[in-house]
Amino acid sequence: MGHFRLGVVGAGKIVRDQHVAAIAATPGLELVASADPHARLEGIPGYADLGAMLEADSGIDAVAICTPAHLRHRLARQALAAGKAVLLEKPPGATLAETRQLKAEAEARGQVLFAAWHSRFAPGIARAREWLAEQHIERVDIRWHEDVRVWHPGQPWLWEAGGMGVFDPGINALSILTCLVSDPLLLVQGELEIPANAQTPIAARLHWRTLTETAVSADFDFRHEDPPCWEMTFATTAGRLVLSRGGARLSLDGEILVDAPEREYLGVYRHFHELLTSGDSDMDLAPLEQVADALMLSHRRVTEPFVE
Repeated sequence: MGHFRLGVVGAGKIVRDQHVAAIAATPGLELVASADPHARLEGIPGYADLGAMLEADSGIDAVAICTPAHLRHRLARQALAAGKAVLLEKPPGATLAETRQLKAEAEARGQVLFAAWHSRFAPGIARAREWLAEQHIERVDIRWHEDVRVWHPGQPWLWEAGGMGVFDPGINALSILTCLVSDPLLLVQGELEIPANAQTPIAARLHWRTLTETAVSADFDFRHEDPPCWEMTFATTAGRLVLSRGGARLSLDGEILVDAPEREYLGVYRHFHELLTSGDSDMDLAPLEQVADALMLSHRRVTEPFVE
């Protein structure tokens, strides 16, 4: 088994809550440095920026970029130019143009690039995908609600252009949806609620059709009091399949098939180790394409200002 030395760019909440422990628990990976102008991670060297980190430790094999989305394109290009493999926290970038450019650049260089859609690694997703592959899906209903003050405290970039607002968690649902539904998803209608003091939505209601006439609806809301509701229901000719707790629980007509603790980032880093070993990339842009379509096609309604 290969051993790879990782540096992480960004030392915020998601890195401390998820990435550090997942890297430590993954055989063959070692977190050796971090880069963040405002924070440090305990126990490893910290640097003000990616350039300083790579200059100080040229033996780093891969870089995990966990900054706000609008910073990721420049940082990923810098890491690729230095010969490093790159993992991108979701979303992999702020626009489709820049993520497609990164994908092309990594392919041209023959370097590993991984868009880490962590929700695809929830415990129930593989079983759901296997079961749904044999069924005709008639309808999908998604309810993805959480409290932004609990899950994203003190993160004003969410409300700026490119910050995605409710699509920051909503794209997790879309990453699952595009993994489980093989037919192209065609958005037909959407409504976005945007706070008067923000550039991005705090809630969204979206409706799709597939080429086989499956109806898909999603209700995303950042104003839901804790605990969150991360649920997806698939109505099929063979039964009703429900993913809940973000994919940690899976049931079929009320019978529990999977019920396990959340361990998505362990799956993310195991897969990243596989990519590093094989030299392959995994840069699926389908979830980001759905967000772009929603922002392009949906009607907008101004709602009350958001106050942290």
